[in-house]
Amino acid sequence: MSKIRVLIIEDSAVIREFLCYIIGRDPRLEVAAAVESAEEALKILDRVSPDVISLDIRLPGMNGLEATRRIMSRRPTPIVVVSASVEAEDLKITMSALQAGALAVVEKPLGSTQSQYESLAERICTQLAIMSQVQVVRQRFPRGRRPAPAPAKPLPNSYRVLAVAASTGGPNALMVLLSGLGKDFPLPIAVVQHITPSFLAGFASWLASVCPCPVELVAGRQAMAPGRVYMATADRHLRVEQGCVRVDAGDPVCAQRPSATVLFESMAQSLGPHALGALLTGMGEDGAEGLLAVHQAGGFCIAEDASTAVVNGMPAAAARLGAAHELLPLPAIAPRIVELISNHGEGE
Repeated sequence: MSKIRVLIIEDSAVIREFLCYIIGRDPRLEVAAAVESAEEALKILDRVSPDVISLDIRLPGMNGLEATRRIMSRRPTPIVVVSASVEAEDLKITMSALQAGALAVVEKPLGSTQSQYESLAERICTQLAIMSQVQVVRQRFPRGRRPAPAPAKPLPNSYRVLAVAASTGGPNALMVLLSGLGKDFPLPIAVVQHITPSFLAGFASWLASVCPCPVELVAGRQAMAPGRVYMATADRHLRVEQGCVRVDAGDPVCAQRPSATVLFESMAQSLGPHALGALLTGMGEDGAEGLLAVHQAGGFCIAEDASTAVVNGMPAAAARLGAAHELLPLPAIAPRIVELISNHGEGE
Protein backbone atom coordinates (compact mmCIF):
# COMPACT_ATOMS: atom_id res chain seq x y z
CA MET A 1 0.00 0.00 0.00
CA SER A 2 1.36 3.42 -0.91
CA LYS A 3 2.01 5.86 1.89
CA ILE A 4 0.00 9.02 2.52
CA ARG A 5 1.86 12.03 1.18
CA VAL A 6 1.99 15.00 3.56
CA LEU A 7 2.84 18.60 2.67
CA ILE A 8 4.08 20.50 5.74
CA ILE A 9 3.64 24.29 5.84
CA GLU A 10 5.43 25.61 8.94
CA ASP A 11 7.65 28.66 9.36
CA SER A 12 9.47 27.46 12.50
CA ALA A 13 12.48 25.36 11.51
CA VAL A 14 12.31 23.49 14.83
CA ILE A 15 8.64 22.56 14.47
CA ARG A 16 9.08 21.78 10.78
CA GLU A 17 11.88 19.35 11.63
CA PHE A 18 9.77 17.83 14.41
CA LEU A 19 6.86 17.28 12.03
CA CYS A 20 9.17 15.74 9.45
CA TYR A 21 10.52 13.41 12.14
CA ILE A 22 7.18 12.16 13.51
CA ILE A 23 5.65 11.82 10.05
CA GLY A 24 8.74 10.03 8.74
CA ARG A 25 8.62 7.43 11.50
CA ASP A 26 4.90 6.73 11.04
CA PRO A 27 4.45 3.76 8.66
CA ARG A 28 1.26 5.27 7.25
CA LEU A 29 2.81 8.57 6.20
CA GLU A 30 5.62 10.16 4.25
CA VAL A 31 6.75 13.78 3.85
CA ALA A 32 6.08 14.95 0.30
CA ALA A 33 7.57 18.39 0.98
CA ALA A 34 8.18 20.78 3.89
CA VAL A 35 8.10 24.54 3.31
CA GLU A 36 8.16 27.65 5.47
CA SER A 37 5.50 29.77 3.77
CA ALA A 38 2.11 29.49 2.14
CA GLU A 39 3.42 31.21 -0.96
CA GLU A 40 6.04 28.52 -1.42
CA ALA A 41 3.47 25.80 -0.82
CA LEU A 42 1.16 27.18 -3.49
CA LYS A 43 4.00 27.19 -6.01
CA ILE A 44 4.65 23.47 -5.57
CA LEU A 45 1.11 22.29 -4.77
CA ASP A 46 0.28 20.83 -8.18
CA ARG A 47 3.69 19.25 -8.63
CA VAL A 48 3.83 17.68 -5.15
CA SER A 49 0.17 16.51 -5.19
CA PRO A 50 -0.11 15.88 -1.44
CA ASP A 51 -2.83 13.68 0.03
CA VAL A 52 -3.08 15.91 3.11
CA ILE A 53 -1.58 19.18 4.33
CA SER A 54 -0.26 20.10 7.79
CA LEU A 55 -0.78 23.86 8.02
CA ASP A 56 0.42 26.41 10.55
CA ILE A 57 -1.84 29.42 11.08
CA ARG A 58 0.71 32.12 11.89
CA LEU A 59 2.96 32.35 8.85
CA PRO A 60 5.11 35.08 7.34
CA GLY A 61 3.25 36.81 4.51
CA MET A 62 0.05 34.92 3.69
CA ASN A 63 -1.55 33.49 6.84
CA GLY A 64 -3.15 30.10 7.24
CA LEU A 65 -6.68 31.32 6.57
CA GLU A 66 -5.84 32.83 3.19
CA ALA A 67 -3.73 29.76 2.37
CA THR A 68 -6.73 27.53 3.14
CA ARG A 69 -8.99 29.58 0.90
CA ARG A 70 -6.56 29.47 -2.01
CA ILE A 71 -5.86 25.76 -1.66
CA MET A 72 -9.57 24.92 -1.46
CA SER A 73 -10.39 27.04 -4.51
CA ARG A 74 -7.46 25.85 -6.61
CA ARG A 75 -6.71 22.26 -5.65
CA PRO A 76 -8.98 21.08 -2.82
CA THR A 77 -6.87 19.01 -0.41
CA PRO A 78 -7.58 17.85 3.16
CA ILE A 79 -6.01 20.35 5.59
CA VAL A 80 -5.15 19.77 9.25
CA VAL A 81 -4.34 22.98 11.12
CA VAL A 82 -1.44 22.52 13.54
CA SER A 83 -1.47 25.49 15.90
CA ALA A 84 0.40 26.41 19.07
CA SER A 85 -1.58 29.48 20.03
CA VAL A 86 -4.90 29.96 21.78
CA GLU A 87 -4.57 33.74 21.68
CA ALA A 88 -7.68 35.55 20.47
CA GLU A 89 -6.42 36.63 17.05
CA ASP A 90 -4.85 33.27 16.19
CA LEU A 91 -7.97 31.44 17.36
CA LYS A 92 -10.09 33.61 15.12
CA ILE A 93 -7.87 32.76 12.15
CA THR A 94 -7.95 29.06 13.08
CA MET A 95 -11.75 28.93 13.32
CA SER A 96 -12.11 30.88 10.09
CA ALA A 97 -9.78 28.38 8.40
CA LEU A 98 -12.08 25.57 9.56
CA GLN A 99 -15.00 27.54 8.12
CA ALA A 100 -13.09 27.96 4.86
CA GLY A 101 -12.51 24.23 4.44
CA ALA A 102 -9.80 22.99 6.83
CA LEU A 103 -10.95 19.76 8.46
CA ALA A 104 -9.40 19.65 11.92
CA VAL A 105 -7.15 21.50 14.36
CA VAL A 106 -4.51 19.92 16.60
CA GLU A 107 -1.99 21.33 19.04
CA LYS A 108 1.72 21.71 18.51
CA PRO A 109 3.72 19.89 21.23
CA LEU A 110 5.47 22.98 22.58
CA GLY A 111 6.76 22.94 26.16
CA SER A 112 5.39 19.45 26.70
CA THR A 113 6.66 16.60 28.83
CA GLN A 114 7.93 13.52 27.03
CA SER A 115 4.66 11.65 27.57
CA GLN A 116 2.62 14.64 26.37
CA TYR A 117 5.00 15.02 23.42
CA GLU A 118 4.43 11.42 22.33
CA SER A 119 0.67 11.70 22.80
CA LEU A 120 0.45 14.88 20.73
CA ALA A 121 2.74 13.41 18.07
CA GLU A 122 0.44 10.39 17.75
CA ARG A 123 -2.61 12.66 17.61
CA ILE A 124 -1.12 14.74 14.80
CA CYS A 125 -0.18 11.69 12.73
CA THR A 126 -3.54 10.02 13.30
CA GLN A 127 -5.42 13.15 12.26
CA LEU A 128 -3.30 13.45 9.12
CA ALA A 129 -3.94 9.80 8.24
CA ILE A 130 -7.68 9.99 8.87
CA MET A 131 -8.25 13.32 7.16
CA SER A 132 -6.30 12.24 4.08
CA GLN A 133 -9.24 9.95 3.30
CA VAL A 134 -11.80 12.78 3.24
CA GLN A 135 -12.99 13.73 -0.24
CA VAL A 136 -12.92 17.51 -0.01
CA VAL A 137 -14.47 19.75 -2.66
CA ARG A 138 -14.50 23.41 -3.52
CA GLN A 139 -16.58 25.43 -1.09
CA ARG A 140 -20.24 25.25 -2.06
CA PHE A 141 -21.78 27.70 0.37
CA PRO A 142 -21.25 31.44 0.87
CA ARG A 143 -19.27 32.40 3.96
CA GLY A 144 -21.59 35.22 4.95
CA ARG A 145 -24.84 34.89 6.88
CA ARG A 146 -27.88 33.52 5.15
CA PRO A 147 -31.12 35.50 5.35
CA ALA A 148 -33.07 34.21 8.34
CA PRO A 149 -36.58 32.86 7.81
CA ALA A 150 -39.49 34.47 9.64
CA PRO A 151 -39.22 33.21 13.23
CA ALA A 152 -41.81 30.77 14.47
CA LYS A 153 -43.68 31.79 17.61
CA PRO A 154 -43.20 29.46 20.59
CA LEU A 155 -46.46 27.67 21.33
CA PRO A 156 -47.52 25.39 24.21
CA ASN A 157 -46.75 21.68 23.88
CA SER A 158 -44.46 22.18 20.90
CA TYR A 159 -40.84 21.09 20.54
CA ARG A 160 -38.94 22.42 23.52
CA VAL A 161 -35.23 22.00 22.76
CA LEU A 162 -33.19 21.63 19.58
CA ALA A 163 -30.03 19.52 19.85
CA VAL A 164 -27.40 19.69 17.11
CA ALA A 165 -24.22 17.63 16.83
CA ALA A 166 -21.28 17.70 14.44
CA SER A 167 -17.67 16.65 14.13
CA THR A 168 -15.34 16.95 11.11
CA GLY A 169 -16.60 19.79 8.92
CA GLY A 170 -18.87 20.95 11.72
CA PRO A 171 -17.80 24.58 12.27
CA ASN A 172 -18.98 25.68 8.83
CA ALA A 173 -22.08 23.48 9.00
CA LEU A 174 -23.06 24.89 12.39
CA MET A 175 -22.58 28.43 11.12
CA VAL A 176 -24.90 27.77 8.16
CA LEU A 177 -27.54 26.08 10.32
CA LEU A 178 -27.55 28.57 13.20
CA SER A 179 -27.51 31.57 10.86
CA GLY A 180 -30.50 30.08 9.06
CA LEU A 181 -32.47 29.80 12.30
CA GLY A 182 -32.18 33.55 12.96
CA LYS A 183 -31.78 35.63 16.10
CA ASP A 184 -35.42 35.16 17.22
CA PHE A 185 -35.38 31.35 17.16
CA PRO A 186 -37.83 30.29 19.89
CA LEU A 187 -36.05 27.21 21.29
CA PRO A 188 -32.89 26.68 23.35
CA ILE A 189 -30.17 24.99 21.28
CA ALA A 190 -27.82 22.38 22.75
CA VAL A 191 -24.72 21.80 20.62
CA VAL A 192 -22.01 19.14 20.60
CA GLN A 193 -19.01 19.80 18.36
CA HIS A 194 -15.99 17.50 18.53
CA ILE A 195 -12.92 19.72 18.78
CA THR A 196 -9.53 19.73 20.52
CA PRO A 197 -10.32 20.86 24.13
CA SER A 198 -7.83 23.72 24.19
CA PHE A 199 -9.57 25.31 21.21
CA LEU A 200 -13.12 25.01 22.57
CA ALA A 201 -13.41 28.46 24.14
CA GLY A 202 -12.09 30.06 20.97
CA PHE A 203 -14.52 28.03 18.89
CA ALA A 204 -17.47 29.14 21.05
CA SER A 205 -16.37 32.77 20.78
CA TRP A 206 -15.98 32.49 17.01
CA LEU A 207 -19.37 30.81 16.63
CA ALA A 208 -21.03 33.63 18.57
CA SER A 209 -19.34 36.17 16.29
CA VAL A 210 -20.59 34.62 13.03
CA CYS A 211 -24.10 33.55 14.11
CA PRO A 212 -27.08 35.51 15.44
CA CYS A 213 -27.46 33.34 18.56
CA PRO A 214 -25.61 34.00 21.85
CA VAL A 215 -23.32 31.07 22.75
CA GLU A 216 -22.67 29.90 26.32
CA LEU A 217 -20.23 27.36 27.72
CA VAL A 218 -21.91 25.40 30.50
CA ALA A 219 -19.78 24.44 33.51
CA GLY A 220 -22.46 23.04 35.85
CA ARG A 221 -26.24 23.04 35.63
CA GLN A 222 -28.38 25.93 34.46
CA ALA A 223 -31.77 26.80 33.06
CA MET A 224 -32.06 27.12 29.28
CA ALA A 225 -33.42 30.17 27.48
CA PRO A 226 -34.90 30.45 23.96
CA GLY A 227 -32.55 31.45 21.16
CA ARG A 228 -29.35 30.66 23.06
CA VAL A 229 -26.73 28.05 22.17
CA TYR A 230 -25.35 25.87 24.97
CA MET A 231 -22.10 23.90 24.76
CA ALA A 232 -20.27 21.93 27.43
CA THR A 233 -16.95 23.12 28.79
CA ALA A 234 -13.92 21.15 27.59
CA ASP A 235 -13.93 17.37 28.03
CA ARG A 236 -17.43 17.18 29.51
CA HIS A 237 -20.67 15.58 28.35
CA LEU A 238 -23.68 17.83 27.77
CA ARG A 239 -27.12 16.67 28.92
CA VAL A 240 -30.62 18.17 28.82
CA GLU A 241 -32.83 17.51 31.85
CA GLN A 242 -36.15 19.08 32.86
CA GLY A 243 -35.64 22.42 31.14
CA CYS A 244 -32.03 22.64 32.25
CA VAL A 245 -28.70 21.78 30.71
CA ARG A 246 -25.85 20.26 32.70
CA VAL A 247 -22.41 18.79 32.19
CA ASP A 248 -20.61 15.81 33.69
CA ALA A 249 -17.37 13.87 33.39
CA GLY A 250 -18.90 10.49 32.52
CA ASP A 251 -16.99 7.95 30.47
CA PRO A 252 -16.44 8.77 26.78
CA VAL A 253 -19.03 7.34 24.40
CA CYS A 254 -17.93 6.44 20.86
CA ALA A 255 -14.50 7.64 22.08
CA GLN A 256 -15.94 11.14 22.50
CA ARG A 257 -16.53 13.48 25.41
CA PRO A 258 -18.71 15.42 24.75
CA SER A 259 -20.68 12.77 22.93
CA ALA A 260 -23.59 13.47 20.61
CA THR A 261 -25.20 10.19 21.66
CA VAL A 262 -25.14 11.24 25.33
CA LEU A 263 -26.83 14.55 24.45
CA PHE A 264 -29.50 12.96 22.24
CA GLU A 265 -30.25 10.19 24.74
CA SER A 266 -30.73 12.74 27.52
CA MET A 267 -33.17 14.58 25.23
CA ALA A 268 -35.10 11.40 24.54
CA GLN A 269 -35.39 10.59 28.25
CA SER A 270 -36.25 14.12 29.37
CA LEU A 271 -38.41 15.43 26.52
CA GLY A 272 -39.73 12.42 24.60
CA PRO A 273 -41.88 13.66 21.68
CA HIS A 274 -40.89 17.28 22.40
CA ALA A 275 -37.25 16.70 21.39
CA LEU A 276 -35.86 17.88 18.05
CA GLY A 277 -32.46 16.59 16.89
CA ALA A 278 -30.14 17.30 13.97
CA LEU A 279 -27.00 15.31 13.22
CA LEU A 280 -24.53 16.97 10.87
CA THR A 281 -21.26 16.11 9.15
CA GLY A 282 -18.72 14.06 11.07
CA MET A 283 -16.44 11.07 11.09
CA GLY A 284 -17.36 7.93 13.00
CA GLU A 285 -20.74 6.95 14.43
CA ASP A 286 -21.22 9.21 17.45
CA GLY A 287 -24.78 10.47 17.64
CA ALA A 288 -26.42 7.70 15.61
CA GLU A 289 -27.62 5.62 18.58
CA GLY A 290 -28.68 8.76 20.42
CA LEU A 291 -30.67 10.06 17.47
CA LEU A 292 -32.39 6.67 17.28
CA ALA A 293 -33.40 7.08 20.93
CA VAL A 294 -34.98 10.45 20.11
CA HIS A 295 -36.79 8.86 17.16
CA GLN A 296 -38.11 6.00 19.31
CA ALA A 297 -39.24 8.45 22.01
CA GLY A 298 -41.41 10.28 19.48
CA GLY A 299 -39.13 13.24 18.78
CA PHE A 300 -38.21 14.39 15.29
CA CYS A 301 -34.80 13.66 13.79
CA ILE A 302 -32.91 15.14 10.84
CA ALA A 303 -29.54 14.01 9.49
CA GLU A 304 -27.47 15.87 6.92
CA ASP A 305 -27.61 14.42 3.44
CA ALA A 306 -24.46 12.95 1.90
CA SER A 307 -24.62 15.53 -0.90
CA THR A 308 -23.44 18.29 1.45
CA ALA A 309 -21.76 16.49 4.38
CA VAL A 310 -18.00 17.05 4.37
CA VAL A 311 -17.72 13.64 6.03
CA ASN A 312 -20.77 11.39 5.86
CA GLY A 313 -19.82 9.09 8.72
CA MET A 314 -22.16 10.20 11.52
CA PRO A 315 -25.19 11.02 9.33
CA ALA A 316 -24.78 7.78 7.37
CA ALA A 317 -24.62 5.77 10.59
CA ALA A 318 -27.90 7.36 11.70
CA ALA A 319 -29.46 6.61 8.32
CA ARG A 320 -28.41 2.94 8.53
CA LEU A 321 -30.16 2.64 11.91
CA GLY A 322 -33.31 4.28 10.59
CA ALA A 323 -32.82 7.03 13.14
CA ALA A 324 -33.52 9.98 10.83
CA HIS A 325 -36.99 10.94 9.71
CA GLU A 326 -35.41 13.02 6.95
CA LEU A 327 -32.01 13.33 5.24
CA LEU A 328 -31.63 16.92 4.08
CA PRO A 329 -28.90 18.98 2.40
CA LEU A 330 -27.37 21.46 4.83
CA PRO A 331 -29.06 24.62 3.45
CA ALA A 332 -32.50 22.99 3.81
CA ILE A 333 -32.16 21.98 7.48
CA ALA A 334 -32.78 25.36 9.17
CA PRO A 335 -35.92 26.18 7.11
CA ARG A 336 -37.25 22.68 7.81
CA ILE A 337 -36.67 23.10 11.56
CA VAL A 338 -38.57 26.41 11.55
CA GLU A 339 -41.40 24.74 9.63
CA LEU A 340 -41.51 21.81 12.05
CA ILE A 341 -41.77 24.08 15.05
CA SER A 342 -44.67 26.00 13.50
CA ASN A 343 -46.55 22.89 12.37
CA HIS A 344 -45.94 20.99 15.60
CA GLY A 345 -47.30 23.82 17.69
CA GLU A 346 -50.33 24.37 15.48
CA GLY A 347 -51.23 20.68 15.42
CA GLU A 348 -51.43 20.23 19.16
